Amino acid sequence: MFKIVSKKRLNKESVELDIEAPLIAKKARPGQFVIFRTTEKGERVPLTIAGADLERGTVKIIFQMVGRSTMELGEMNEGDFIQDFVGPLGKPSELDPLKGKKVAVIGGGLGAAIAYPLAAYLHKIGADVDMIAGFRNKDIIILEEEMKAASTRLFVTTDDGSNGTKGFVSDILQKLINEGTKYDHVIAIGPVIMMKVTCSLTKKYDIPTTVSMNTIMIDGTGMCGSCRLTVGGETKFACVDGPDFDGHQVDFNEVMSRSRIYNEQERHDKEAHVCRLTGEVRHEH
Repeated sequence: MFKIVSKKRLNKESVELDIEAPLIAKKARPGQFVIFRTTEKGERVPLTIAGADLERGTVKIIFQMVGRSTMELGEMNEGDFIQDFVGPLGKPSELDPLKGKKVAVIGGGLGAAIAYPLAAYLHKIGADVDMIAGFRNKDIIILEEEMKAASTRLFVTTDDGSNGTKGFVSDILQKLINEGTKYDHVIAIGPVIMMKVTCSLTKKYDIPTTVSMNTIMIDGTGMCGSCRLTVGGETKFACVDGPDFDGHQVDFNEVMSRSRIYNEQERHDKEAHVCRLTGEVRHEH
């Protein structure tokens, strides 16, 4: 059992938790993930590690309450315990070679929570970091001050322009390139379509681009095959070969097709979890 040490509501849908897991905190590196289960009969759900505190022995996770398990986790409070918290899993992001380089770190939606610790690490080792974060509207913007402190320049945009800057993250990246910014590397994390569009843009300028493929995962060891994807014509498994890959080699059309497989089930689970008459949460296991 793993204790929830602290909880913070970032917006209506997103929650930040610090979980007491000293062994994971000791070994966790940027880009790696954990798999949790809220209860013994719960689903196995992967979440990228958003930070670790060695002194407190805690691991930070940030997630959006979109399905049954993440809604259950979001309802838990400080002092509660979750059943399983396994990690760190996956390969760490290869960030040290980017020391002293000009890097754009891009986060779309909740992907900003995953991109932030990468930007913070790069900023710490001496990279010149432009961070671009995109959200649907100003009400769901998260970690703005933290991202500002972790980058040389921060650009926050919204789809509807409600924060004063309208457009997609790819629009901001294109604008910066047009203004003469020369990037040595781009890191893009977020919705698959955002990563696909970003990679199409950077490929035109021959800018190496890394993406984090948070595909469907179950066991986290590569045995179940649920997180398979095609990279450079070869089958890879995000949980053991990634989650980071060369974005110019990823078959995004295949990833998008597979990511829609469980949309209907997720919708059903969410509706079953919240009573439509009273709004009360149902705890069914």
